[in-house]
Amino acid sequence: MELSAVARQYEAARSAAEPQPGGAAGLAGTAAEDFAATLRAGEQMAIGTMTGGADPHALVQALAQTELAVEAAVAVRNKVVEAYQEILRMPV
Repeated sequence: MELSAVARQYEAARSAAEPQPGGAAGLAGTAAEDFAATLRAGEQMAIGTMTGGADPHALVQALAQTELAVEAAVAVRNKVVEAYQEILRMPV
């Protein structure tokens, strides 16, 4: 069965629109993994300091990195919400 010209164009457009490895979704996933790793590192450093196995100075550095990561995540979230609200305000 031969595909019509429209069906062939649809197939070409569909394959072009499929997510590519390492694209924006991959970047977001990598950023989320890095964020989670930063939080885990700060948590492990805090546990180590409480049990006496880590340097308090290293804890302060880990907490500062964690704070920076959380602030960056909140800023990204705010921009996404702002963009979504702007899209909702667009006339149809």
